[in-house]
Amino acid sequence: MDPPGFTASLVAGGVAGVSVDLILFPLDTIKTRLQSPQGFNKAGGFRGIYAGIPSAAIGSFPNASAFFITYEYVKWFLHADSSSYLMPVKHMLAASAGEVVACLIRVPSEVVKQRAQVSASSRTFQIFSHILYQEGIRGLYRGYTSTVLREIPFSLVQFPLWESLKALWSWRQDRMVDSWQSAVCGAFAGGFAAMVTTPLDVAKTRIMLAKAGSSTASGNVLSVLHEVWRIQGLSGLFAGVFPRMAAISLGGFIFLGAYDQTRSLLLKLGKESP
Repeated sequence: MDPPGFTASLVAGGVAGVSVDLILFPLDTIKTRLQSPQGFNKAGGFRGIYAGIPSAAIGSFPNASAFFITYEYVKWFLHADSSSYLMPVKHMLAASAGEVVACLIRVPSEVVKQRAQVSASSRTFQIFSHILYQEGIRGLYRGYTSTVLREIPFSLVQFPLWESLKALWSWRQDRMVDSWQSAVCGAFAGGFAAMVTTPLDVAKTRIMLAKAGSSTASGNVLSVLHEVWRIQGLSGLFAGVFPRMAAISLGGFIFLGAYDQTRSLLLKLGKESP
């Protein structure tokens, strides 16, 4: 990938990430509290719905940038001799690689953010310091595996669907899709992916919020899913599905639309500059 494309992906990804994380933060807080083991009301209800936002604000730009740099690079790397029927597979591989890299930044931010969301009386830096003191760096990466196991299936659904919807829309109107059309495709793709991966999101939330040293904190996703199923059944596995779908549908609209718009603008400016 050439330097202008690299820079455009980095900046556009960061702008898209910050936009969606800050705009939709209240919905994310409600979703986290619905999935919390102590229940929605004890986790804070509708109070302090911006608790943990400093962690999201700090982590969102580098997280999204890392994802899209990797995503675009792997797409470019695999593009040689590409066949149309293999394109969804290449999008899946690119998205999976992007998630593995981005989670190195996302998980510490997510751990601190979710702890703050369910204990709104504690400050973000206080929670961060407490995790480091009690559990060290490993505590900040608790739930890394469960997050990757959530994000990869999510991306395997979202990104090929997004690319396919854009290609179909482009074919129907006989020209490239506009940024708003890309955003609409992103909303559909994100909402559907959010619905089918909610149980994995529930497991990730439980692992991140569990007390240090508990069996849940060990990070066994299947064990956590089985425990949720045993106690709460299907409703427990899909706790928070509607705010998650709403947040990610809106997020897909903002995130992928902002990414396409910003990247196109930056590439255009790069071509015009001497």
